[in-house]
Amino acid sequence: QVQVVESGGGLVQAGGSLRLSCAASGRTFSTYTMGWFRQAPGKEREFVATIRRSGWTGGSTYYADSVKGRFTVSRDNAKNTVYLQMNSLKSEDTAVYYCAAVSGVAGTSKYEYAYWGQGTQVTVSS
Repeated sequence: QVQVVESGGGLVQAGGSLRLSCAASGRTFSTYTMGWFRQAPGKEREFVATIRRSGWTGGSTYYADSVKGRFTVSRDNAKNTVYLQMNSLKSEDTAVYYCAAVSGVAGTSKYEYAYWGQGTQVTVSS
């Protein structure tokens, strides 16, 4: 069982930045693909970014078109932590952000991920 805990959410003005962190338990963190998803009120949970496990295509990253060029996902395997750096935030980025994990390779579908955090609220004021 893997536990993931997000942190770093908050209130920020449009154009500002936030960095979310996701700490995961377990000694095999480097073998997990880590994803970020978000859910706005009344909407489905949607993919934001993912970073594959180290060693598989070199920890390649993928982004939703809506965040490409503004958000950056990275991981520190020594700290069992994945980050989501969010720049040039817009009001439409307001949502609860979730970190998710799965052993092995995964893509952009939420159904591929086995372990989920409780989420952290990000609110962007315009």
